[in-house]
Amino acid sequence: MAAIKHKAQRVGVFIDTQNLYHSAKNLYRARVNFSNVLKESVAGRVLIRAVAYVVTTESGEEKAFFDALTKIGIETKTKDLQIFYGGAKKADWDVGMAVDAIKLSTKVDAIILATGDGDFVPLVEYLKNVGVQAEVIAFGKSASGRLKEAANDFIDMSDDPKKFLLQGRHNIIDMAAEAMGAGAKPDGIEEQDDIAPKVVGSDTDE
Repeated sequence: MAAIKHKAQRVGVFIDTQNLYHSAKNLYRARVNFSNVLKESVAGRVLIRAVAYVVTTESGEEKAFFDALTKIGIETKTKDLQIFYGGAKKADWDVGMAVDAIKLSTKVDAIILATGDGDFVPLVEYLKNVGVQAEVIAFGKSASGRLKEAANDFIDMSDDPKKFLLQGRHNIIDMAAEAMGAGAKPDGIEEQDDIAPKVVGSDTDE
């Protein structure tokens, strides 16, 4: 079923901050313009709620980043970065994000997931089964092929990356985003150590 978007639709936006952050960093060596992600997702419709799921670090430098999200109308939900014996790190918001989307699905006409993580395919299928339009926005070059196919609509930020990336010199918000994203990487996103942008995990379902 193709997505139908009209101004009277009530929408909820759920942002997998870690996934978008690492996709932008690995593909373009840049940071995400979350304001434009929100604007493109809502597409002139009635925004009921927008939530970004983030991981906090011990330094606390991400507070400026959280404040910036709040100013553009995005709530933040935080979870501490877990560091296990041996140095392994874990930061997973998948279940929490899915539960919140299911809860809000009874109050909106469309749910937009800002993520390329294939683990959200069952959530997309559930939303469609209960009559909610399920949309996805992500960088297509690193997004799950199954997720793109499952969604009623997929907005590929890789089609116009400059629109969804922050350019120019680093400021305090950029540094806070860097601190926030420096923890555990989401599944399916591999770190690149060289300067040139590379396509990472194209259409991966991992």
